[in-house]
Order: sequence, then structure tokens, then C-alpha cells
Amino acid sequence: MDCLTHFFSPQLKKLHSGKVRESFKADENHRLILATDRISSFDFVLETPVPYKGAVLNSLSAWWFEKTLDICPNHFVKSLDPSMSLVREAEPIRLEMIVRAYLTGSAWRKYEKGERTVSGVPVPDDLTKNAPFPEPIVTPTTKEASDRPISAGDIVKEGWISEAIYRKMHDISLKLFERGRTVLAERGIILVDTKYEFGLIDGEVVLIDEIHTPDSSRFWLKDAWEKNPKTVEQLDKEFVRNYLMEHKTPSGYPLTLPEEIVSETSRRYLELYERITGKELVLPPSRPQTRITENLIKAGFMKEGCVVIVMGSPSDIPHAEKMAERIKTYHVAVNMRIVSAHKNGEMIPVLMEDVIYSADPVCVIAVAGRSNGLGGALSANLPVPVINCPPFSDKTDLMVNINSSLMMPSDTPALTVVDPKNAADAAVLCLNTPNLKKAFRLKIAHVKMELDKANKELQER
Repeated sequence: MDCLTHFFSPQLKKLHSGKVRESFKADENHRLILATDRISSFDFVLETPVPYKGAVLNSLSAWWFEKTLDICPNHFVKSLDPSMSLVREAEPIRLEMIVRAYLTGSAWRKYEKGERTVSGVPVPDDLTKNAPFPEPIVTPTTKEASDRPISAGDIVKEGWISEAIYRKMHDISLKLFERGRTVLAERGIILVDTKYEFGLIDGEVVLIDEIHTPDSSRFWLKDAWEKNPKTVEQLDKEFVRNYLMEHKTPSGYPLTLPEEIVSETSRRYLELYERITGKELVLPPSRPQTRITENLIKAGFMKEGCVVIVMGSPSDIPHAEKMAERIKTYHVAVNMRIVSAHKNGEMIPVLMEDVIYSADPVCVIAVAGRSNGLGGALSANLPVPVINCPPFSDKTDLMVNINSSLMMPSDTPALTVVDPKNAADAAVLCLNTPNLKKAFRLKIAHVKMELDKANKELQER
């Protein structure tokens, strides 16, 4: 089954890539957030993705964002795809507000060893595994290279945020948690603990990231907890954590998950989504990358294809801009970059990563004069069509240097087109989309019609 582990497109500027989510620029005030099928635990990302996980996280967060607007504004604007949302830009507050209602997980493991505080918050003696606290407690942590528990006093003392903003985040967190508990109780689910993240938009505290998902929260079935609190089945990521702890070796945790664990994790995520929302999460049979591309095109954030013009030096920009203008007339995206085959060619796989793994159709035009090594270097590294179109200054330049573009090494199938307009058209044709093929059919028909018209006028003289 195809899983969504990454999403690449030269049409989108990537702003951030986290353990699970990736962010892309939408405009000056908005960004696109993609929830992938990657799964992390104990501060590392496992090599095995979980099918449907990203769609559950994004779709469930969208559901909760709308259900909690009366408590706190959030950054959510709308879902563009089951795995992707459009959100408002916010200045993130680098804290996680963790609300806990039960003694479980790492807190229980420390409690067993004699600790009677959870992230600095005192808890009663004589509690048992998975027992409820008298009241939910808020245990903030920092968002750093290694997250650490931090007290309210130290948050203000270390300058993370002001006391007033922290107090507001604290109060909102408890209200959100209570709303979550109430809604989930009606569905036979216990909200055990969760984390909230906040940001600032025009000075206003807003909820960001995710809310009440199986990645950010623990969930138990109420009936199972009442039957036996100590062995209650979890519907969240703790299932994976437990597997990793059970199979830890002196060299560390496993980096991969067996198929049965992946399948069961996926089932639990889907079950939780359906229990909470009352709806089945139905996804089309197409590859996730294809589905997301189609939805972004419909929403106007991508065009149906992209031509990347790569130049050997800044002096090639005027030549590239001529082609870019023509390409844009076909409503195709154009992206321009500079890299030299001779001077920093080792950077091609890095600078062109979004082309190598692009979800959308892409063609590359190489613009380099004299001894053109750029086209061959690009063709040797990229799994997309590459067209050489050197910026010849005159016919002498063309005759002297054309061979460096025509003669390519083996396994470097770069094409060469001398005329910039033809190169632009050829690149668009290489995208091979139905709409572009239709545009060229109409263009060809128009050229034929004009020639027929000219011939008839000539014959009638």
C-alpha cells in the first residue's frame, strides 16, 4: 500500500519538515500543513510508515478545531485534502501544554520508582496504574532539541512568554480538555491526557498544530477501563511505544515495525476517527501524492505542471526569462535556479530534491553556454526530461560550442533545442498532461488553418 511519507513539488516552497508534518508557503499570511504517515516515538521517526495515519490526524484535527472555536480561536482555515490543511500564519509559542487526567505512561513508570510529582506537579500517594488524578493537571514542556518539563515560574523567569499569556494558555488548555472529555465520554471514550500548542496572530493567543488526535493524546475505551483499569486497551500511539519498549535491546529501540503492528496501529487510528466523528474516513484509491496534487490544483495552489529552468550563472537570466514568459502563457508554473556543473555540481541532488521526488509533472531546461556540462549533469541526476537550450550569442558561438550540448555521455538522455521558443514549447509538451496536449492540438490546428487561409488568398490573386 502506498503511504504518504513525503510530498515534493518545485511549485511549493517548503517552510519546515518536522517528525510528522511538513509546511509549505501558501501566501504571506497562510501556509499549507501536510500530515504524513510517518510515525515517531521517543524522539525519533521510525522507518515504517502507518497507512492512513496522516489523513486521520489532519481530518480529526479539522473536526476538533471547528468544535472548539467558542473556547479559543485557532489557525485552521479549511481542509484542502484529507491529509492537508490551509492555516493562518502564527508566531509559535515554543511550549507544549500537556494536560493529564490519569496516572499512566512515563508518569506511572516514574511513580512506581517513588516519584510523587509529575513534571513538578505534586500527586497523591497510594495511586495505582491508570488511576485518575483528583483533578486534571497541566504540565508544560519546552519545545527544544530535547523537550524538558518546565514550571510556570521558570517559563516566565526564562523569558519564554509573559505570565499573562501563560495564564491564558493554562486556562484555555483546561477548557479544551474538559470539552474533549465531555464529547468523548458521549462516545464511550476516555481522554486520558493530551497536549496543546499555541501561537500568536496579531497578538492574540490561538490554538495551532493539532488537537485531540491519537498522536497528541491518549484514549481508552470507557467500558474496558471500568472492567480492568490496569489492562485497558489504548487507541492511540501508546500501542507503538509499548511495542518499542518490549523489543528494546542494548543498542536501542527497533527502527522498524512488523506488518502486524503497522496494520493494528492503522486500524486503531481509523477506528478512533470513526468513533469520534461518526463518519468513515473514505479515501480515493489513487496514490496519496497524486490525490494531494489534484486537490492543490483544484484549490489554486499548484498548476498542473512545472518547468524548472536551471542556469549555469546569473548572466543566463535574460535568456531564461524569455522562455519563462512563453511557458507561462500555457498556465504552467515556472521555477528558475542557478547551479554550475563545473563549480558546484555536487549540489545538484540537494538543490533539485523536489524535482527528483516531485509529485507533479516536471521538465527541466538547462541554460549554460560554452562547454555546456550542465545539461548532462542534470540529466544524469534527474528522473525527468532535460532540454539543453544554450544562450548562444551569435552563429559563431553556436557553431563553436553546440557539440557540448549535442554530445552526451551514455545514460544521460538530455535533448537539445537551439531556439528558446521551441525549447519552451518542448518543455511544456514534455509535461504530457491532457489539458496541455489539448492546448497544443488547438495550436496546431490554428497554424494549419492560417496556412490554408494564406494559400487560398494566394491562389485567388
